[in-house]
Amino acid sequence: MFEIINEVKEEIKELDKINDFLNFVVKKEHLENCLFNIIIVDNDYIHKLNKEYRGIDRPTDVISFALEDEEDNVKLDFRVLGDIYISIDKAHEQAELYNHSFLRELTFLTIHGLLHLLGYDHMVKEEEEIMFKKQDDLLNEFGITR
Repeated sequence: MFEIINEVKEEIKELDKINDFLNFVVKKEHLENCLFNIIIVDNDYIHKLNKEYRGIDRPTDVISFALEDEEDNVKLDFRVLGDIYISIDKAHEQAELYNHSFLRELTFLTIHGLLHLLGYDHMVKEEEEIMFKKQDDLLNEFGITR
């Protein structure tokens, strides 16, 4: 279904809770027969991805690569949603900046990335309201609050 891959040297004790949260979301959103990855990286790695794929020369907190967006997507008996890259450095920085726990920030970035894989976006106000409400609802229902 999904895999969480830690590509940094830091041991992240919160990954067990992220795993539980993703299992909750998969069940709640009826995401049977889906594959996706959460990949934890550092600022240097996500900076390179951001520059290469988005043309933005700085690190970012989360980048999603949605495979179902591709026109040449092969139809299978299961959905291959894609990959979500999360910067551990940005997660730490933003948890402090927004004055909430590292777990809350990491969980937020995870659901934000997953919703992008599922086709949600926030480029226009109406879409942003729908996506952000969905994020907040899932986080709150699981008990992850600010």
